[in-house]
Amino acid sequence: MIIKPKVRGFICITAHPEGCAANIQEQIDYVKSQGAIEDGPKKVLVIGSSTGYGLSARVAAAFGSNASTVGVFYERPSSNGRTASAGWYNSVAFEEKAKAAGLYAKSVNGDAFSDSIKEEVIEILKKDVGPVDLVVYSLAAPRREHPKTGAIHKSTLKPLGDAFVGPTLDTDKDTIKEVTLEPATQQDIDDTVAVMGGEDWEMWMNALEENELLAEGCRSVAFSYIGPKVTWPIYWNGTIGRAKADLDATAKRIDAMLKVKRGSAFVSVNKAVVTQASSAIPVVPLYISILFKVMKEKGLHEGCIEQLYRLYASQMYNGNAIDFDEDGRARIDDWEMKPEIQEAVAELWETATNENFQEISDYAGYKSEFLKLFGFGYDCVDYDAETEPERDFS
Repeated sequence: MIIKPKVRGFICITAHPEGCAANIQEQIDYVKSQGAIEDGPKKVLVIGSSTGYGLSARVAAAFGSNASTVGVFYERPSSNGRTASAGWYNSVAFEEKAKAAGLYAKSVNGDAFSDSIKEEVIEILKKDVGPVDLVVYSLAAPRREHPKTGAIHKSTLKPLGDAFVGPTLDTDKDTIKEVTLEPATQQDIDDTVAVMGGEDWEMWMNALEENELLAEGCRSVAFSYIGPKVTWPIYWNGTIGRAKADLDATAKRIDAMLKVKRGSAFVSVNKAVVTQASSAIPVVPLYISILFKVMKEKGLHEGCIEQLYRLYASQMYNGNAIDFDEDGRARIDDWEMKPEIQEAVAELWETATNENFQEISDYAGYKSEFLKLFGFGYDCVDYDAETEPERDFS
């Protein structure tokens, strides 16, 4: 079939297998161009490994450090003439390229919140890999069925206290529109913390420890975002922010557990990038579009793979020590949060209108990056050619 992008709001309902493979190859080429990560991880578990930062964490470990990797994700294979999800194609392509390079790679598709998937991963590690020296936690899910209570928790994007009214981008119509978000209830907060907080990360780490699958010196990292004040009402000071605060608290508990093994756990605050998750957050697409313009002009722009390689190579490994902030977080959003970057972004933000926002921002770059998430827009791919949508793990 010939596969073209079909965009509905903040999601593309089609994905291109060759385009997703090009995405993986592009990330691999970047890592190889930067050089090997000395003393990098060798046995890595990535929970949430199919897109965004989790995918790049897996690529950087494998091709920067020759690591054996196990990736966990929840993606849709192709069926009945429908394409698979981008994350499925990404993971198939990654596994193919890793194995071609002589690297161990195993992918597990299922609900990472469930006990059954944890048990499946534990059996794979026992059989094939042994104790891991890096655990990356990068889940971004809209809902969670709690494995102990059976309760269904759904995360929400809501402010605390007062309703939020502000500008966001309608990417279907290429316009700025005003969005209103009603304040969260306590149930909204509790549910969002249950989905996006640290409980599941801690469950994974406890399960691995109980099965003697955390190596001496093991490290674990979870990803977070803080961002500028313009996004705080619906992010850092909203339901998501409460979940991220819970993630911070969890990191301290896991860190204490790993210190017994001379290891550590921490939260890495990453830069704003175009991901399926960030595209769904009001205000953020407009902010990212302006941010991209400013950072590209300053020569400081990074995507997921550049961020993850820098985290590994300049902070976690190569004989370096992590430069933690006062709250114990690694900050690889440091270039984004430079005062001169944020001042330039704020100045443009105040002037944005429907008439000028495409000129004062990198909206074209934002849309291009969005389509690339689904495998579209790569020059090396012929999008008018027939392709086979069914791809599976070998």
